Amino acid sequence: MTDVALSTLERVWGYSEFRAQQREIVDAVIAGRDALVLMPTGGGKSLCYQLPAIVREGTGIVISPLIALMQDQVAALEQLGVNAAFLNSSLDLDTRREVEARFLSGELDMLYLAPERLQASLPLLKRGRISLFAIDEAHCVSQWGHDFRPDYLGLGVIHEEWPDVPRIALTATATVQTRQEIASRLQLEDAEHFVSSFDRPNIQYRIVPKQRARDSLLRFIGSEHEGDAGIVYCLSRKSVEQTAEFLRKEGLDALPYHAGLTPEQRRFNQKRFLRDEGVVMCATIAFGMGIDKPDVRFVAHLDLPKSVEGYYQETGRAGRDGEPATAWLAYGLQDVVQQRRMIEQGEGDAFRQRQQSLHLDAMLALCETAGCRRQMLLGYFGEEAEPCGNCDNCLQPPETWDGTVPAQKLLSTIVRLDRATGRAYGAGAIIDILLGKRTERSAAQGHDQVSTFGIGTELNDAAWRSVVRQLLAMNIIAAVGEYGVMQLTPRGAEVLAGREPVELRKDVSAQVARSSRRAASAAAVEELQPAQLERFEALREWRRETAKAQSVPAYIVFNDSTLRAMAVDRPSTLTELAGVSGVGRAKLEQYGDEVLEVIASS
Repeated sequence: MTDVALSTLERVWGYSEFRAQQREIVDAVIAGRDALVLMPTGGGKSLCYQLPAIVREGTGIVISPLIALMQDQVAALEQLGVNAAFLNSSLDLDTRREVEARFLSGELDMLYLAPERLQASLPLLKRGRISLFAIDEAHCVSQWGHDFRPDYLGLGVIHEEWPDVPRIALTATATVQTRQEIASRLQLEDAEHFVSSFDRPNIQYRIVPKQRARDSLLRFIGSEHEGDAGIVYCLSRKSVEQTAEFLRKEGLDALPYHAGLTPEQRRFNQKRFLRDEGVVMCATIAFGMGIDKPDVRFVAHLDLPKSVEGYYQETGRAGRDGEPATAWLAYGLQDVVQQRRMIEQGEGDAFRQRQQSLHLDAMLALCETAGCRRQMLLGYFGEEAEPCGNCDNCLQPPETWDGTVPAQKLLSTIVRLDRATGRAYGAGAIIDILLGKRTERSAAQGHDQVSTFGIGTELNDAAWRSVVRQLLAMNIIAAVGEYGVMQLTPRGAEVLAGREPVELRKDVSAQVARSSRRAASAAAVEELQPAQLERFEALREWRRETAKAQSVPAYIVFNDSTLRAMAVDRPSTLTELAGVSGVGRAKLEQYGDEVLEVIASS
């Protein structure tokens, strides 16, 4: 089957070879075997079911939770000459009947369905011929995951109703535990597992101290990603709105996205982000799953993600085209207190709270590590790696220091203040005492009773906040109750008693060396010679106008890599243009003459 698969790859997509494990996955599904695929965002997961759906007899049914994106996904396939359609609540009755008729007649290569429509669509599907079932974003079936979708729990019916039709479940992120849960809930216990590396070497991971976070974000965008498309994640709807407004006032094309907006406004903003260049989307985690925009150059977090899986999934929306991108996170003391409080006060039993705490502990460890971020991130998914040389810690290794004595001073203050007043206090009050500040608040909190004025004045306020944050992350102290007051943990008692040393890292406030920015979006463009760069920009302008006329995202016409290859190779005939990677037969017929004209005149 490999020859059929390869010829289809060349004819439809214009590529002469498969990437990574694509060949093995495609061959398995074409042969009728089930597959569970874990592949990073941008790794080419879609092709793993699209190509077999074209080769096998019948229509490939794609279960996708991304109703708002189905239109673009189908448009991209139609550009390749593939017959595809979708059924969801956005269609009127006449259009839905037309799609159903095309399916029953065998005209469609692929049909996209939302998971909540599957049950209602069973009578229709039973009347047609199905080549395969693809379950995209399969981690949505995990009840402990960050993107759980209840409708995914009903997808086991596929195997019951069509036991001989191959199924392929795909996700960009899953721990071993989540992978086992996917296989169990989707009845894929006998499926072949294809686990690619989780490494996204083109993404630079960077975590900075959270000090005037929006100003830091603005400096980051302005100095490294001016004019680039990006996503800024915030924890609350209010923060999303405020951040989008702040960036707009500073001249950026920024839009909000959260569940509090009307469906029409969300669709409009998402459409603008996908189809226009240089838009910055400020969003809650309600935005982004399956976003197919390849040229997102940065993903920023103004609040701490709840888990490493969530962080990986969200940052993975940057650099899908393989070009350099940045994952930037502002992280501070209040993030730790807030997340701990949300877990403590959240719904769920003790087991669920314990699971959430473990997820948070892993995220805090990633933030506080003095080692390679990428190495630690990959280790979370069970993958060993060498230091990457490209994350902030590799480019500018942080110093570590013996924090045992300051930790003991802080722990002693917590204990003595509690004994003297019978109350526990938050981090701010305790730091005031350590600094010897005589404020109205501190006077009410009994400094004199515990005789701790000035015991920590060798550290400033920012340094003490760093100590508190790291002790929270190390579970030496805990933030408890509605107000996040500080208490010792059993481990804290060991530190206070001198039985356990404490090593801390110094926060790095300076920006990471700019050597990585040549590694950002303009790097590949800068490699072009002047004449090649002129052709590349001319081709981009042609693509922009063509996409606008068709109301599709620009990358659906051609991606940057293909345009860059055209600019370098300068093909002058359709035969030469057909040899450029990414130019399939349908696009050659549709755009070939126009592209050659642009190249000849630039």
